[in-house]
This record gives sequence, structure tokens and C-alpha cells, in this order.
Amino acid sequence: MGKTLVQKIFDGHIIDRPSAGTVALEVDLVMCHEITTPPAILDIQNKWGDEVFNPNKIVALIDHVNPAKDSATALQGKVMRDWVRRHDIKFYDVGSNGVCHALLPEQGHVLPGMTIVCGDSHTCTHGAFGAFAAGIGTTDLEAAILKGVVFFREPKTMRIQLDGKLSENVYAKDVILYLISQLGVKGATDYVIEFCGPIIENMDMESRMTICNMSVEAGATSGLCYPDGQTLEYCRQRNLEIESLIWDWQPDSDAQYDKDLLFNLSLLEPQVTFGSNPSQVKSVTEMAGTKVDQVYLGSCTNGRITDLRIAAKILEGKHIAKSVRMIVSPATTQVQIQAIQEGLAEIFIQAGACFTNPTCGACLGMSSGVLAKGEVCASTTNRNFPGRMGKGGTVHLMSPDTAAATALRGFITDPREVI
Repeated sequence: MGKTLVQKIFDGHIIDRPSAGTVALEVDLVMCHEITTPPAILDIQNKWGDEVFNPNKIVALIDHVNPAKDSATALQGKVMRDWVRRHDIKFYDVGSNGVCHALLPEQGHVLPGMTIVCGDSHTCTHGAFGAFAAGIGTTDLEAAILKGVVFFREPKTMRIQLDGKLSENVYAKDVILYLISQLGVKGATDYVIEFCGPIIENMDMESRMTICNMSVEAGATSGLCYPDGQTLEYCRQRNLEIESLIWDWQPDSDAQYDKDLLFNLSLLEPQVTFGSNPSQVKSVTEMAGTKVDQVYLGSCTNGRITDLRIAAKILEGKHIAKSVRMIVSPATTQVQIQAIQEGLAEIFIQAGACFTNPTCGACLGMSSGVLAKGEVCASTTNRNFPGRMGKGGTVHLMSPDTAAATALRGFITDPREVI
């Protein structure tokens, strides 16, 4: 019987089978940020001494609160800095950093067939490259740092084939929001999703990262795309030689999937969330007219250069509504530089937006765009849980296209109306 892509990756990394249905996997890369890693570092020091399994397979960075906003977050950063200096770990500090799930691929740390873990649920973003990437808890993160091993249940695989051709003003964010609405927030629990079909094949790597990023919102352990020419070109631009990996990491033609779904998305409209979980989704026409107080463009989901270009195209030569504020946070320092060089930063500023530094802060209500009680945000982030961006605040998830159109009018707006 043939194997799925994730089955092949697991087979290539299994160290042990400690119990029925559970495997110990060798880890190729441990990603560490300043929110979840410092507690793991301190616990390791207290229990086992100051050890890491392989400093060359660990990458660390500051991203959630960048720069520190108070003494507590400054201390978290200090714990990280002291640790990486002791062990000579690759570190992206304030001024050369970014949101972890955007930064690592951009800097050439992600390749097809890898196993990648981080104490962050959206680690699944890196599945866009044909890697198995997943978020883990503190105990598992400690094991990964100490021994380079992580434990997972043997995965069930769900294949989602996307047929058709996307309409104008419909993007990857609209696709994944629609899929989550069809699956539900628990519909892919204990599954790894393998995305395929013409729509995925025609997406660039940044769009695929958006798709995989939110697979966890349907309950999936991870989401993957099959490596192809788009993957090859992205990696070549970063001087990575991966020709053989493109073909090594493919599912077999006779692979058996635990669940096989097909969607034709030719008629899909821009999508927007309502309510308090990412499966509560309507078309933008149904949500049009909903008043917002803030528009946020950024995050590991939609803060890359292509996202900024899409929004800037809507905003160029125009000004946001007086009733709203707009915050634009590039996902990485490199994206920030590129946005300045391309004139995108000036477009945002001239339109009345705050063009700020790379940070996760607003997405989880920590800094740089927190909502007040009763305020509503149109956001390109990935979660609309109650209070996600601030206690008592409400979040509507949408694409950069729809967010920019919404900023112009001060209420949720179909981007097809403002082109």
C-alpha cells in the first residue's frame, strides 16, 4: 500500500514506538520564541542542567512582544538572550527579527521533509514546504531542546483537493476560512491535512503558508502542501539546493487517506468571520455594513510582502475612514524594508494608517494594537476567540484585500466594490 506524504516523513524520522499508536520522532528544527521558551529553559536548568541537544538545530527569536513593553517581557527576552549566547544558537533579536512563522522560511531554515516543532500552535505554517511542522506544549518543548525528540500519535491523513479557479479578489485567506467553515473547529482533530489540487498548485508559497497556518483552526495537527516548482523557486532564491527533495517528498500515487474531500471553489466569494470561532464564516456580502473601530494588517497569517501589496493596491491614493484606525505590521524586518523600498509604507502612511514594526503583539492582545472593551477589529490574523485582541473586543477575520476595503469605509466592505 502506498503512503501519504506525512506517513513518509514520519517513517523517515521514527526513533522508537514507546506505546501503541505513539511514535518518538527525531526533530530537525526546534523553533523558540520568547513567550513559551523561557519557562522551558528555566525548568531544564532546574531539573537537568543547562543543556541543548544540538545548537545547530535550534533557532530562537523575539517576536510576540517586539520590543519589550514592560519589565516582565524584558525579562523573558533576557532569559532568551543569555541562553542563546551560552549555547551559540542562531538568534534573531529586535531589529533583525520578525514573526517566527514568516521569518524562518524567509531566512532559509525550512525544507521539504523536515520535522519542525515550536511552542506555538501556528507552527503548522511550515507545512507549506512539505514539512511536518506542529505546535507542542512546554514539556514536549523541553524534550525537544534537551534530546531532539518529540512524541506524536501516528497521524491520520485527510486529503483536501481544491479544484476550479479563484475569482478576482478571492485569496488564500478566503479559501482557508471557507474550508474551516465546512470542517468545523474540530473537524480535523488528530488529522494531518494534505492540501492539493489546481488551486493549491497555482498559489505562490506565501499563499500556501496562509492555508497551512490556519489548518490548526480546524483542529488539525498540521497541514501540508506537496513540494513543487513554486517550492523550488522560493528556496533557490535563498540559495538552497533542494531539487532532489522536491521529488523525494511526494505521496505515492496509491496512497490511502483516512478521509478524502473535494471542493470546487470557482464560485467562492471573499469570506469574513462572525461570532467567536474561526468556523463561523459568511460571505462578505452577508457581513457588509458591519461597523469596525480598527483594521489590522499583519501576523503570521497575512503579514508578508504579497499581503501588503494587495492592501496597498486598494488604499493607494485614498484615505481610510475617519471613524477607524488602521495598523500595518510587516511580518519580518525584511518585509518591512521591502515595503519601504517599494513605496508601500508611504501608501499606508498617506492613507492614514500606522505603519509599525514586526510583532505578534496585537494578534493575541499583548501590545501594539490591543482593543478596548466593546471595540471591533477587522483583522487579517487567525483567531476570533472572545477577547483575543483585547478583553471585551470583537474580531472579524478576513483577507488583506477585504481589510483594506473595510478601512476605507469604516465598515465591512466587499473589496470588489472599491476596485
